[in-house]
Amino acid sequence: MNKRIAILGSGRMGEGIALSFILSGQDVVMFDFKSRGEEERDTYYLEIKNRLLAELRYLESRSNIREGMSNEIVSRLQIVDANIVNGRYNDIKLAFEAVPEVKEIKRKCLAWASEHFYSDVVIASTTSTFLVTELSEMVSYPERFMNAHWLNPAYLMPLVEVSKGENTQQHFIDFLFKFLQEIGKVPVLCNASPGYIVPRLQVLIMNEAARMVEEGVASAEDIDTATRIGFGLRYSVLGVLEFIDWGGGDTLYYASDYLSEMLGERFKAPDVVQENMRLQKRGFRDGRGFFEYKGIDLEEHRKRRSDAFIERLRISRLMPATL
Repeated sequence: MNKRIAILGSGRMGEGIALSFILSGQDVVMFDFKSRGEEERDTYYLEIKNRLLAELRYLESRSNIREGMSNEIVSRLQIVDANIVNGRYNDIKLAFEAVPEVKEIKRKCLAWASEHFYSDVVIASTTSTFLVTELSEMVSYPERFMNAHWLNPAYLMPLVEVSKGENTQQHFIDFLFKFLQEIGKVPVLCNASPGYIVPRLQVLIMNEAARMVEEGVASAEDIDTATRIGFGLRYSVLGVLEFIDWGGGDTLYYASDYLSEMLGERFKAPDVVQENMRLQKRGFRDGRGFFEYKGIDLEEHRKRRSDAFIERLRISRLMPATL
């Protein structure tokens, strides 16, 4: 029997996740939990499919999918009213909860999934609000439960942040990772912590950018230009922690010291940066920092990273005129 992906919830995030899977050739069933009259239900489900068709036709226009494939791709999605479902589904291999960020709504949805799916079906919440430890108690067999935070637009953004609970078993994590990788996603794993990885970093950056506008440091346009060209390009090649190692943890340490004195305690270096200074784990120069570089040809490593950066500049049409 052909196994399907279940999307629990019929909102925009659910649509984006469904699109990710139907584009990869997977069959998807989307469960709608909102009570609707028959006419309203039919109209709403048609609207969902029309929105997906519009996205697919955009991809057709950019030659990302073959011309004329949109209708066939959308046909892989079935939308079902969860309120009239009876019995168990034995053809579901993976389920993503994507109902509104209201705990009681999630509780009812996850109880429904526990009743209608078998105990070996991995269930992952897409919440950006609740910790996996808060939600896992709402599911039977919590060892198969995780959070899987997709970034918008879900069908284009490669990253999926997976957060595991204390009871989550490794073979279920491995299953989810393998499945996401097979459709071209890049999953990362974190423990239960508010904000996952990306949102936690984003909030700090966005607030500081807004603060600079508030203080008259620069215009919104110039701050965004600096972010895109000075910030985004480099971090698309070097992750934040490797960037620290590349430039030297001491640079961050002294910059943090100065900025915290001038602008406030929020810029103070965390203990791990200070400890790395004490242990002489300052990055490339010491052969260790946030990463270990023992046995790595750092000159060759630098060249590979530089090659990747030059390629980003070329694609972005930002290569210096002299080159």
